[in-house]
Amino acid sequence: MSKILSILIVIILLFSSLGVIVSSENNNKYYEKSILISFNEPKIIQKNNFDIIQIEGINTNLNIPGLPLLPCYIENYRFPIGTKIKNIEISCSEKNIYSLENKIIITPQPQTIKDGKILYTNIQDDITNYEKYPLNNYDYNIGVGIENGEHTIFLTLRCFPVQYIPDVNLIFFYKDYEIVVTFDPPKNQISYPDEYDMIIISPTKFLDNLQPLVEHKNQNGIKTILIDEANDITGETYFPAQGRDCAEQMKYFIKEAIENWGIEYVLLVGGRYGGILEEIWWIPVRYSNLNDGGESSYLADLYFADIYKYENEEIVFEDWDSNDNDIFAEWRGFRKDIIDCYPDVYLGRLPCINSFDVDIMVDKIITYETSTNGAEWFNRMIVVGGDSSPGDQYYEGEEENAKALEYMAGFEDIKIWTSLGTFTGPDDVINAISNGGGFLFFDGHGNPQTFGTHPPNNDSWITGLGTNDMSKISNGDKLPVTVVGGCHNGQFNVSIFNIFSGILQYGLRGYFFGAPYKFYSMEWLPKCWAWKLTSLRNGGAIATMAFAGLDWFAVGDYDEDGIPDCTQFYSGYFNVNFFKNYGLNNYTILGQAYTATQIDYINQHPPMNYNLDCKTVQELTLMGDPSLQVGGYQ
Repeated sequence: MSKILSILIVIILLFSSLGVIVSSENNNKYYEKSILISFNEPKIIQKNNFDIIQIEGINTNLNIPGLPLLPCYIENYRFPIGTKIKNIEISCSEKNIYSLENKIIITPQPQTIKDGKILYTNIQDDITNYEKYPLNNYDYNIGVGIENGEHTIFLTLRCFPVQYIPDVNLIFFYKDYEIVVTFDPPKNQISYPDEYDMIIISPTKFLDNLQPLVEHKNQNGIKTILIDEANDITGETYFPAQGRDCAEQMKYFIKEAIENWGIEYVLLVGGRYGGILEEIWWIPVRYSNLNDGGESSYLADLYFADIYKYENEEIVFEDWDSNDNDIFAEWRGFRKDIIDCYPDVYLGRLPCINSFDVDIMVDKIITYETSTNGAEWFNRMIVVGGDSSPGDQYYEGEEENAKALEYMAGFEDIKIWTSLGTFTGPDDVINAISNGGGFLFFDGHGNPQTFGTHPPNNDSWITGLGTNDMSKISNGDKLPVTVVGGCHNGQFNVSIFNIFSGILQYGLRGYFFGAPYKFYSMEWLPKCWAWKLTSLRNGGAIATMAFAGLDWFAVGDYDEDGIPDCTQFYSGYFNVNFFKNYGLNNYTILGQAYTATQIDYINQHPPMNYNLDCKTVQELTLMGDPSLQVGGYQ
């Protein structure tokens, strides 16, 4: 009943706030929403023999590396599930023409670190291919996701008030936009049963170990059911099995659990426990096949959360294989799967290797939720950073740390920074964590084994924390929620078996003694950095959000808006906005804060327009309980 009431309230608020009018077409009643947007005249700034176009009130930029950096304005609208968006009409005022003295500044290439060297993204296009850029002065996207516990249709409108004409070096400016959205609201309220809130999917081996967690969740109002992956999903205990492999079967099961039980949370319990020629997993995984120029695939648990997409006015199953070639989330050259990316459940994973890991995490979660509330240590936030890309005007890691702290009012900040001399090596980080804190935010560089960064304007390395150091952490039950910005810190497919598969693939020379020196990628560890920190006995973290693959970031301030680009794009945007969603937007359930940040990213940087935006959303993994009450129950 509460879910039905919530949907009714959403519809009432939507119609009242949109100023709905009723129209008629073929005896069908549709609703129209008219949106008027006006922009201030552009301001042209000259910098280093380039022109920068600025418009006051613009909330982002069209930032495809190698192409002109142009203003972009984004508006996002929400509609109740079941709404049919019939038509979107966008008209603009007559264009004004401005001549330029210089070429428009080019969007810089984001960067990452691979094998100890700076790697820049590939340039995917050339301005000489365009008569005008962008080709259209607007676009839109429709997706389906979960927000505040409700399944929602998202409409993202992007206006490009400036188009560049490269041959004659001038711009077209469109001052006014009129947007009319015609939609058909759901005839009947779409509601799901309220039987369960969360499913925990586990292999048979871990079921008994997880039973105390199920009881704890049920006692605290999270109606939870434990699912045996082998017998209950493929064995069809509850629903008929569907799907072309184990991963898709599990995803279909989650869909059935939404529609038949009303679940919102999904906890996957199980990691990799072997395999040389083929990986062996306790619980299925899905790899994205997006090639960013640095790697051709990476783990993407978002696949299991992105259940639906909007297609031909209907909500249908999202299989991440729009071209039907059995290559999931493909983006290689001209081959590209069009995928929704919006999460439809709050999902996390505990990539446990054995029952010992499960017992540790069950004890951690129960102890945290029952004992943290009111504890003094929780009101500390530890930030660890330095100069991620020496040579520009910013210390990127510290800028991201500082922006995150702005959102965390009431938290004592513990700054472990290279610029302050408080970050000189692992002991500084270990001592800070051992004192306890509610939140922990690393930003710099990493691999499955370690995290590190640079001193100010210096290419030398400072190691911050390695998996071999973590046994020295002594924070006991004072466990932080952790975010780490660094490559491969969340690569949870590591295994000692990778040594054997690596030798088979690269030979002894290529694995140990010559290029590509694959041994030093540290993929042979028993646990990756993020999972080791989270599953640490008697300390570590309660949950960690980390990148499963290469972590791309922006540098400088190329649009001259006074805000470091590292906080506005790619991994930095996600890292910072998680703390905004907790500290400012009051998402105090871990999975809700994490998912809200994914949705913010998708709304601000539509992932199907640029591959690194798609990758950033896909690869950020939550290793933790998505239903976790951050700060504990009162």
